Amino acid sequence: MSSLEFNKASAAFLVALIVAMVTGLISSSLIHPEKLAKNAYPIAVTESSGAASGTAAPAPEKPAPIAADVFAKADAAAGEQIAKKCAVCHTFGKGEPAKVGPNLYGVVDRPRASAAGFSYSEALKSLGGNWTPQDIAAFIFSPKDYVPGTKMTFIGLPKPEDRANVIAFLNKQSDAPVDLSKAP
Repeated sequence: MSSLEFNKASAAFLVALIVAMVTGLISSSLIHPEKLAKNAYPIAVTESSGAASGTAAPAPEKPAPIAADVFAKADAAAGEQIAKKCAVCHTFGKGEPAKVGPNLYGVVDRPRASAAGFSYSEALKSLGGNWTPQDIAAFIFSPKDYVPGTKMTFIGLPKPEDRANVIAFLNKQSDAPVDLSKAP
């Protein structure tokens, strides 16, 4: 680059800086912002939120058990559609390998933390017992609330019908499906 071209580029840069500075000075002299006396959008802070009182936040909402009639009406085909979200991390077929999450074939009434080839969190291993339909429903409502310390980051399914449909689909993925209408 010749010195003439360098001088032209430098001059253009300096002129742009001067124009920006002059524009800023003119705009600040023309506009005088005023501070609001109160917020335009007030944010309510209640005692129950714990922010004002310094107490802990309330415990997260626990799901009500799914009624037997909801399980009786559960649609496995609809559950399969909902479970497509789960397929990102889980497999459902017999003998398929684990992904980020364990294979869910035969999960209904299976012992917790028992899928071969998957490394479960200590929190889930310590639960013990079997995955009953109600336990699965509570877990997929909010995994982090059901098992604090779980590796599962799924946000959850709030609708009982959606959870029942997913459980009906998971129940079909088994050598010995359970009778969901008799779920406790």
